[in-house]
Amino acid sequence: MKILLLADEESKYLWDYFEKSKLDGIDLIISCGDLKPAYLSFLATFAKVPVLYVHGNHDGVYDRTPPEGCICIEDSIYVYKGVRILGLGGSMNYNDGPHQYTEGQMESRIRKLRLKLWRHKGFDILITHSPAKDVNDGDDRPHMGFQAFRNLLDKYMPKYFIHGHVHLNYKWNQQREYKYNEHTTIVNAFERYILDYKE
Repeated sequence: MKILLLADEESKYLWDYFEKSKLDGIDLIISCGDLKPAYLSFLATFAKVPVLYVHGNHDGVYDRTPPEGCICIEDSIYVYKGVRILGLGGSMNYNDGPHQYTEGQMESRIRKLRLKLWRHKGFDILITHSPAKDVNDGDDRPHMGFQAFRNLLDKYMPKYFIHGHVHLNYKWNQQREYKYNEHTTIVNAFERYILDYKE
């Protein structure tokens, strides 16, 4: 299954220079946040597949103008073709803006998911905006990752953890894809990336 991952910066390849054929072979589209709602609505218009999203810390406009034709997977598990996808958007709280959370607030969100996690017997892909703590996150508070995400990875050992927020051009050694442990591959979805998901 080919999944088109998006985050943080609208892709000129997909928007300014769009051709419908560029979506050929794509089975699912997932946004990890901080993208204009018009961009996601545009892709949903031409895609014949679901467009899923979580909120980034700059997505306050979604409260007034959510992306049309797209599915918000915040605090839920969305199952597509048997693949269990858990969504937890937002960033570390740094100025009390929209979609910002303290570590305790993120832990509370995850605790409320216990029944869903039990019913689905875990999840295969974790979709977030922010990275996990000390796993290719930033040094400044806005870009620090959540320990709660590491706890999820350690407990449920999903195949993939997909995030955005930390742009690939922030540091010369920022990685696109890397292993967290034997079980989980972490992918930074900045701009666009095609994940070839294998069972």
